[in-house]
Amino acid sequence: MEKFVRMRNAVNSFLYKQLLKRVFFLFDPEFMHTRFIAIGKILGKYKLKKRVVHSIFYYENPSLKQEILGIKFDNPVGLSAGFDKNAEIISICEDMGFGFSEVGSITKLSHSGNPGKRLERLVDKKSIWVNLGLNNNGVNEISRRLKNRRYKIPFGVSIAKTNCRETVNDKIGREDYIYSLKKLSELKVGYFYVLNISCPNAYGGQPFSRLGAYEDLLKGISKIKVKKPIFVKLSPDLTKKNVDGIIKLSAKYGIDGFIISNLTKKHEKDKGGVSGKLVEGKANSMLKYVYSKTHGKFVLIGVGGIFSAEDAYKKIRLGASLVELITGMIYRGPQVIGEINQGLVELLKKDGFNNIGEAVGADVK
Repeated sequence: MEKFVRMRNAVNSFLYKQLLKRVFFLFDPEFMHTRFIAIGKILGKYKLKKRVVHSIFYYENPSLKQEILGIKFDNPVGLSAGFDKNAEIISICEDMGFGFSEVGSITKLSHSGNPGKRLERLVDKKSIWVNLGLNNNGVNEISRRLKNRRYKIPFGVSIAKTNCRETVNDKIGREDYIYSLKKLSELKVGYFYVLNISCPNAYGGQPFSRLGAYEDLLKGISKIKVKKPIFVKLSPDLTKKNVDGIIKLSAKYGIDGFIISNLTKKHEKDKGGVSGKLVEGKANSMLKYVYSKTHGKFVLIGVGGIFSAEDAYKKIRLGASLVELITGMIYRGPQVIGEINQGLVELLKKDGFNNIGEAVGADVK
């Protein structure tokens, strides 16, 4: 079976690299993104199409299964927030081989995002420049659609403040977060929630990375009494002093984990953020730092520059219990999910681990 999966992945990889990618990369990246979402929605609606996708991409192995914060994950590889902004393709993600998905970011009000060109492939750097600006249909519409929906994989919901001038005011921005979180919690939508305080392409920057504003946000959230795990997504550009403060406040208010990291704002362009290999080093350094400071007190999810099993395994050994990707899938193809999971099994065996959880933080003393 393992040999068959390896051969299947090799064929899929060849077809994507030599044919599909060459065609896809002729078109504007945002145009292609909307087409992928449309195709994913269609494939996810019909059982026969789902079975075909499942047979082409899916991979499972008992050594990849974990239960984290009461949530069962069949494997540690998830789709990062920023791709399925309106939670439209969870159904097909489960057949593509993802162990979980993070949808959004979702905001209180619907928003069309930033004007002008908003995505650019930085091919030579294996990265993507992003300036979308939190475009989504708003929490009311998305939560109503997801209410009572059941999927085979768990999904988290990333929450941000609406991308507008008004939410630059800390009080209004805080209430924006709280409204969305309360709505999702009341309707029991999602398995976990993510406070995205680090979007690099929204109006007014990242005000809730400031410790005073962050604590005020957590105080407001603590009054809602959310019964599901809450994560915080960090910017890779934060200073260690800022990270230390966020860790301390997060422990005080019962935050369950961190997603490390968002896009980096430190790049050649004057706006937006960059994903992929350009953020990998910074994300890994922060991941290692946070794990070394906390050693299991928080659940960490590693994001940034994952193109292979080795990339994912490095994050796991630095402290990540789960990992997420988007850019690697765009450059390598959807079969990379199965390749990473199968590769993780081989790496675990090589190092004498029986389960993925045993490798978490192995490289951090």
